[in-house]
This record gives sequence, structure tokens and C-alpha cells, in this order.
Amino acid sequence: MAHEQADDGRARGGSPGAGPSSSHPLPPGARLLGLAGLIPFIAGALALALLDDAARVPAARVLAGYAAVIVSFLGGVHWGLGFARPRAPTTIFLWGVVPSLIAWVALLLPPAAGLVLLATMLVLCYGVDRAVYPRLGVAHWLPLRRTLSVVAVLSCAAGAWFA
Repeated sequence: MAHEQADDGRARGGSPGAGPSSSHPLPPGARLLGLAGLIPFIAGALALALLDDAARVPAARVLAGYAAVIVSFLGGVHWGLGFARPRAPTTIFLWGVVPSLIAWVALLLPPAAGLVLLATMLVLCYGVDRAVYPRLGVAHWLPLRRTLSVVAVLSCAAGAWFA
């Protein structure tokens, strides 16, 4: 049975931990666009590894800025999921704001510390998504989310190391 929305906004049908299914293919181009979104992460980490000391702080700020945008986006996804449900719980909107607020704080920190906080948030966002997506019938996005998150986290961690 395909995932259906229950009256309380949760998915029903299938098992809660059900993984991706061929009945839920990703939209055309989603994988390619997601992977393209990794370019600034990889380029930022490489720049920090290769640039001289004088250029590292500005490069770290650029990488942190992009990571903060992505962390905020990941929170915004939860707002979209909540909008699609007639009686979405307040917690989905509450969580949707948390990543943006923490990303903003990360931008106020020295770049290396900010990148560590952003890497931590990327891990936390993925953990929340692993718990929430199956209940909302969007578990088929998790394999792509995992790949994107691993590269983004490693890029931020490498950037923090070299910053």
C-alpha cells in the first residue's frame, strides 16, 4: 500500500522504517542537482587545504556561509512537510526553525568553530530526518540525503581542520 497521509499528518501504510521504494522514485534531476550542491562544499574544503594562511580565514567564512545556508534549507524542508499536512504538529515547525538559528550562531563564531558547529548540525539534521521522513512517507529521499550529508560534513570538518 502506498504511503497515505493520516488525519494527524503522519504517513500510514507500509512499515514506519520502510526504506526507499521503486514506487517513490526521486524527481528527475534531483540527484544531479543535489550532487551539484556539493561543489561549494568540496571546493571550499580544497581551498582551505591549498590556500596560504592569509586567504584561509576568508575562504573559511565562505564555506561556513554556504554550510549555514544549507543547514537553514534543511530546516525549511520541515516547514514544507508541515505545510503539506492539514494538522501538522507544531514540533515540525519548531524543528524547522532550529537549524536556521543555530546556523546563524555558527556564523558569529570564529570560522573553525563555526564549521565544527555546522558539521554537527548537518549530522543532527540527518538524524532528525531519519526519524521523521519515514513517518511522513518521504523515506525514499534518505539515501540521497545520506550521501549529501556525508560529503557536506566531511567538507566542513576538513575546512575546520585547515582554517
